[in-house]
Amino acid sequence: MNLIIDGHNDLPMRLREWHGSAVAGLEKERPPLHTDLPRLRAGGVGGQFWSVYVPSDLSEPEAVTSTLEQIDLVHRMVAAYPDDLAIAYTSADVQRAMTSGRIASLIGVEGGHCLGGSLGVLRSLARLGIRYVTLTHNHHTSWADSATQGPVHGGLTAEGRAIVREMQRLGVLVDLSHVSADTMRDALDEAVAPVIFSHSGARAVTDHPRNVPDDVLSRLPANGGVIQLTFVSFFVSAAVRDWARAADAEWERLGLPPLAEDWPRGPHPDEDPARVPTSPITDYADEPAFHAWLAANPKPTATVAQVADHVEHAREVAGADHIGIGGDFDGTLEVPTGLSDVSAYPRLLAELRDRGWSDLDLEKLANRNILRALRDAEEHATDPLWPR
Repeated sequence: MNLIIDGHNDLPMRLREWHGSAVAGLEKERPPLHTDLPRLRAGGVGGQFWSVYVPSDLSEPEAVTSTLEQIDLVHRMVAAYPDDLAIAYTSADVQRAMTSGRIASLIGVEGGHCLGGSLGVLRSLARLGIRYVTLTHNHHTSWADSATQGPVHGGLTAEGRAIVREMQRLGVLVDLSHVSADTMRDALDEAVAPVIFSHSGARAVTDHPRNVPDDVLSRLPANGGVIQLTFVSFFVSAAVRDWARAADAEWERLGLPPLAEDWPRGPHPDEDPARVPTSPITDYADEPAFHAWLAANPKPTATVAQVADHVEHAREVAGADHIGIGGDFDGTLEVPTGLSDVSAYPRLLAELRDRGWSDLDLEKLANRNILRALRDAEEHATDPLWPR
């Protein structure tokens, strides 16, 4: 089995939101979470970038504090399961952990708002072991445009370009998921070490602003970067994307209040019931006024084959040396049929093998490419600050 190094998993956020930042209980299956140790093992995960996402509409001081708390959570989680997890700061650490049979645990900061506009904060986070920063989340920063809001800066500002340069000087990977296409292009203009997309799709396959256009994919070979293809159904399937847009339009037409950003579910036996969201409404089906529209417009599903289509397109445009996997488990409820949790990676590899992929290309997709990008970023760094 090819061990997977996944670019993006939001388990820390879910543990913070639902479990009061407690890390106990991951030694057994924990639905509705996508992630726990038994399923990581079943999925052949050898390395994981744990996202320390905090909402991008927080004030920057709040975002900095919350990010530090999320980093603390990851360190506590790894310490709680020393036979299964090992903290990793470098590509060599990842390889040692995988050789020892443990899951290498790296940290990625999702959203430049978490820097508070400060290079000092960036350097401090690097000293705590973070290995990538996603330049934006769903909101613009003062120095970079996001993919999902109308352009303000036209890409990166001069400050944004300076942040990219400083990240590369420190050996922190520049993550271009969530940013606008112009921000992607500006970052590649500035970058001399590999960039990554920790969890994105191919825009030529599904025209969604969170996906990557071909002109950007075609620049990855010269940069050495890697796109880690995601499983999020809205980004994978045009039918799911169109359904969501139509549902949102009808919801707005009816004058219904915005959905809360959480998952519809009941309490798990190990959870604090007070933390389980019961209101406001978190799902279209919870609103009686919306039932008629849902009955007339059944929700489509994405498939493993559609994820494979994105992977194959990225290989065609960027090349087999510049692709990887970034599922976004526990960051979305919208995952394809057959890719319901972290145990499911072998299904994607089997689909690609059935399409004629070689063992070498599958190994590159699974782990070799992202390890090479991480190592190249380390070798480029003139002032690496990760713990030693």
